Amino acid sequence: MSNPHFHIVALDCPDPVALAGFYGALTGLQVEPLGDLAPAEVTWIELENGDRPTLGFQKVDQYVTPNWPEGPVPQQLHIDFTVPDLDEGEQHVLALGATKAAYQPGETFRVYLDPVGHPFCLVLRSP
Repeated sequence: MSNPHFHIVALDCPDPVALAGFYGALTGLQVEPLGDLAPAEVTWIELENGDRPTLGFQKVDQYVTPNWPEGPVPQQLHIDFTVPDLDEGEQHVLALGATKAAYQPGETFRVYLDPVGHPFCLVLRSP
């Protein structure tokens, strides 16, 4: 048997189309077409990334925002994005609707929360 191929990380959320739009704008990837579905009918959607791993977004009706860095609802996972400049990266994600986390544990990365509270990091890309 060959090893499984990593394909997708899916984020639970209350509105898959809206969160896919946020991450699409953050990464420059396109959101897959809705086809005949109205945005409110979408329960699963992905960013288009060819054969490479991508992000998916799954509707959860009773979605609960995770707490970071600790709390009753743990983060469970987070995503790191590399950037050449943390200040420019921060301006970009804040303009898209992210929030900078109050607790910042490092100097070579910064923690943000997406519009529904998932933590993600911008990490300074090594030269």
